[in-house]
Amino acid sequence: MDEERPGLIGGVDSRTRCFWPGTDELYLAYHDHEWGRPVDDDTRLFEKMCLEGFQSGLSWITILRKRENFRRAFAGFDIEKVASFGDADIERMLGDAGIIRHRGKIASAINNARRAIELIGEKGSLAAYFWSFEPALHERPAIVDLATLKANPTTAASTALSKDLRKRGFTFVGPTTMYAHMQAMGMVNDHIEGCFCRAEVEAERKAFARPGTGPNRT
Repeated sequence: MDEERPGLIGGVDSRTRCFWPGTDELYLAYHDHEWGRPVDDDTRLFEKMCLEGFQSGLSWITILRKRENFRRAFAGFDIEKVASFGDADIERMLGDAGIIRHRGKIASAINNARRAIELIGEKGSLAAYFWSFEPALHERPAIVDLATLKANPTTAASTALSKDLRKRGFTFVGPTTMYAHMQAMGMVNDHIEGCFCRAEVEAERKAFARPGTGPNRT
């Protein structure tokens, strides 16, 4: 880690990036090309929400290494298909060594698919719903550095999102999990100042048309 700029590391490609992917190629690809890039596809958003729930108590790289297995087990995270899963599917997945075999988390994903269908019926899309919780600029830190991220594992926005989801019957959607979801889907840009991705992500966020909200935020 860069001693003068905590939270940053230099890569073999001479690029400076956030420290957390280390040197793992899969993790680096996730950091460089996916994490923090704005998402408006409901299937991808549902997948991210489910995987963040499975990640609870585990490292994200553990989930990332099993993501393709999760996709196979959960029918590509097709919301309608997952919502139709029953006890036989739960038993099937409990026997699948390629995923996290946690009955509560598996049942939660199925429940959340059913709640997602209800939510889409009300809001039009998961994307429109999630993006409605995007924090205003004055709610964001002036500088995104390691100390700020460590001090803020949850935010007012993630707490409000978690509370609303729980009221709707969703599970494994605590404030910390929902903040991780907000980071992953690009609702906030938490690439540390100095990471080469930060400017790229900010440009994508500026050009991104928020679902159901009209003009882009700047």
